Amino acid sequence: MTTPQHIAAALQSAVDDGVFPGAQLAVRLRGELQCLLVAGRLSSEPPGPPVQVSTIYDLASLTKPLVTVTSLLLLTQRGKIALDDSLQQIFAELEGAPIGQATVRDLLAHRSGLPGWRPLYERLGARGLVPGGAGGNQSIKSAMLELIRDESLIYERGERSLYSDLGFILLGLLVERLSGMALDRWCEEAIERPLGADPLLFCPVTGNGQSPIDVARIAPTEWDERRQRLLRGEVHDENAGAMGGVAGHAGLFGTAESVLAVSGAWLNAYHGKESMLDGALVRQFTMRQESAFQSSWALGWDTPSAPSSSGSCFPEQSFGHLGYTGTSLWIDPLCELEVVLLSNRVHPSRKNEKIKIFRPLIHDLVYREFVARAGR
Repeated sequence: MTTPQHIAAALQSAVDDGVFPGAQLAVRLRGELQCLLVAGRLSSEPPGPPVQVSTIYDLASLTKPLVTVTSLLLLTQRGKIALDDSLQQIFAELEGAPIGQATVRDLLAHRSGLPGWRPLYERLGARGLVPGGAGGNQSIKSAMLELIRDESLIYERGERSLYSDLGFILLGLLVERLSGMALDRWCEEAIERPLGADPLLFCPVTGNGQSPIDVARIAPTEWDERRQRLLRGEVHDENAGAMGGVAGHAGLFGTAESVLAVSGAWLNAYHGKESMLDGALVRQFTMRQESAFQSSWALGWDTPSAPSSSGSCFPEQSFGHLGYTGTSLWIDPLCELEVVLLSNRVHPSRKNEKIKIFRPLIHDLVYREFVARAGR
């Protein structure tokens, strides 16, 4: 494994330009790791130690494909659910509600009619529902289901597509309902252990400050005014935080290598190779959905659409996802290329959006170095 110097230089330049304090970049081609680069430091205020390959990042919305979508595929292939089942078939609490008629497929394709985001954590707080409080997290989950049930749909189901955290909160609750397990435990037993995706976990730091891993390995995100502390090992997303750090839309932590463990299972199944995932379902989940409106969404995965964070080289059959904290995963199944970029661009502030320019540039560099130059 050799490190192309211009890619390493681009990563370091991004650190120097304040795109993020530090980052990991992993590139795998046809099952062989081509490079695993690190640059910068865990934090800038105050300056932290250098990033290592073992540094753990808040993966933010990579939780959606890595945990929630992977879980729904597993549950589908086990016959626990069908993509066109309605939510009210699983949640009696949603019977008669507009969102109850939406299907699993609708939520995965972000076309359920739900708004993209609401400050549900404020509404939970107003009810006195906080993680670890009276009634436990089950009371919070029940209240969250009720709050989303009572949300007015902002467009007709299937009329258009709008990326929705609320939809994936519901899908996370659905995984729990069908599996009979808390999402973090299900993730550990159904995904992390079988794939050897270590570390890949929720809540690396608990509410009392304890941690199953060395906190020094975790890159911090932002100072949280509500929690009155710098978040380090606690999920950055406020709604996920209000749910105790375990949710279908955010909350997962991991390294570039642990992300590759899951993406490899998807890519292997796509090509009919040995995998715990069903190949036909993987191809269905990763194919852009046909619709009367223009949308780049597959089922829980995004596909390239100009301009794309994947740059200009990934073909239309590619699939991937972004995370708000500065993370991304893009997979080109045609040449079997996987690219993972993890950073904490929200440290010290979420106002820093320089990564929007950097992401397509680094993906173009990677593609040209490992695919185009090699003639693959």
